[in-house]
Amino acid sequence: MDKFMIEGGAKLYGTVKAQSAKNSVLPLLAASILTDKKVVIRETPAISDVVCMAQILRELGAEVSFRGEDIVIESARASCHKLSSALTKELRSSVFMLGSLLTRFHRAVISYPGGCDIGLRPIDLHLNALKRLGVSITEREGYILCQCDKLHGADISLDFPSVGATENVMLAAVMAEGTTCLTGAAKEPEIVDLQKFLNRMGAKVAGAGTDVITVEGVKELGSVTYKIGRASCRERVLRLV
Repeated sequence: MDKFMIEGGAKLYGTVKAQSAKNSVLPLLAASILTDKKVVIRETPAISDVVCMAQILRELGAEVSFRGEDIVIESARASCHKLSSALTKELRSSVFMLGSLLTRFHRAVISYPGGCDIGLRPIDLHLNALKRLGVSITEREGYILCQCDKLHGADISLDFPSVGATENVMLAAVMAEGTTCLTGAAKEPEIVDLQKFLNRMGAKVAGAGTDVITVEGVKELGSVTYKIGRASCRERVLRLV
């Protein structure tokens, strides 16, 4: 479609319920792989990005099912740490999986989102932050290869308040040894949602919504049923008058 023709002047009326925010759902799906217990995310938006992220989890070995508006993830049998290049290039947000995979398996292999080369895109913020947590990163034939013997807490400062890099640090630090202090963090509502989600799993994360986030590593995370917060999904009913 080349253009929209809109004729104004008519009074608007009725009610509309806004969908949950995609920007909150995707990192929560990435976080679901952190535990081998059941995870339920309530009232998720029925969009292609969510379906794609669900497929990524399935390729890692997780069981994912859609039950009405809810998504149920059980990743006890997850064993794969490599993301297919096809899905990575289809969904740029797949880069969120780096932190989760490193926490779960201590290794991760992912192609560059969109096929970009190292040093030419903001993903460097993610990689540099992960290196501070003890991750060794190399490049081979268009793939990023990440591995570590263990993750350890660190003081990390982001040059830019990247939402994705902030989320990756949270996901990688949540079960690292020691405490991580992230300064220059993004403050968006989806960061707050991720903190709440992780804490309900048993994590110790504080400061989301400010530019300083602290993560105290824990030994394990458990089951969670979570509905995205009002601050990010604006689930209140909108009245058009």
